[in-house]
Amino acid sequence: MNTDYFRIETGADGVALLELNRPERLNTMAPPFFPALRDAVQAMNAQGQVRCLVIASTGRHFSAGMALEVFAGGMAMLDTSSARSRLAFQDGLRRLMRCFDALEEARFPVIAAVQGGCIGGALDLAAACDIRVCSADAFFTLQEIHIGMAADLGILQRLPKIVAPGIAREMAYTGERLGAERALAVGLVNAVLADAEATRAHALKLAAAIAAKSPLAIAGSKMALNYAVDHPTAEALDQMTLLQSAIFDLGEMERAIAAWKAKEPGRFEALGALPPL
Repeated sequence: MNTDYFRIETGADGVALLELNRPERLNTMAPPFFPALRDAVQAMNAQGQVRCLVIASTGRHFSAGMALEVFAGGMAMLDTSSARSRLAFQDGLRRLMRCFDALEEARFPVIAAVQGGCIGGALDLAAACDIRVCSADAFFTLQEIHIGMAADLGILQRLPKIVAPGIAREMAYTGERLGAERALAVGLVNAVLADAEATRAHALKLAAAIAAKSPLAIAGSKMALNYAVDHPTAEALDQMTLLQSAIFDLGEMERAIAAWKAKEPGRFEALGALPPL
């Protein structure tokens, strides 16, 4: 699959690679990018064959975020001159937010492989992923504060649940760059690799390891982890009892145990397609 903003490849092992492919524009985002990303991720989720998704990029930077010309171009969505237009603004913004929600809602994990700059809206995207890895030259910044606006696509809500709240606030208030080593130290990324090629290879290797596990157990684990982030432990435990009763499968466990003992990849059925609406 190819769009003006990214291309997608899916391997036989169930690992999909979504590659941002506008390096000449620093992989900046424009309004059509968001529904294109949402639709692509939701399609993968609906088809039920992808077991892990890696989001990578091309060129010097992962992404410079929203293209500045979007703010200067007189977009109808940005009109806040009346009560009606402000109400429409709210609706439009929430629709943009939901495009990144698709990454969290997918039944498979998503890994961001970041090289160079992960700026503004790109950090919103990365924060919505399950795991982030980066190259030694990577940096992360909430660029929005430099142009006189609060970041509004989810980073202010997700970042304090990934790193210490004080780190999130420092990034939000100053817009200073968080380099790769500090990003690793504060828990924003799981690993720092030598360069973009090594980062992508590491992300794909991690994705392959995830794809070799029971997709039923992986999906259940993601649902439990996501729920636990925003709910008290007691409520999350109640959710886990219901979730486990829905996904517990002795046949799946037998296959997993046999593969584990044999030190071989497990052979598990894909989750399969969602029923049509």
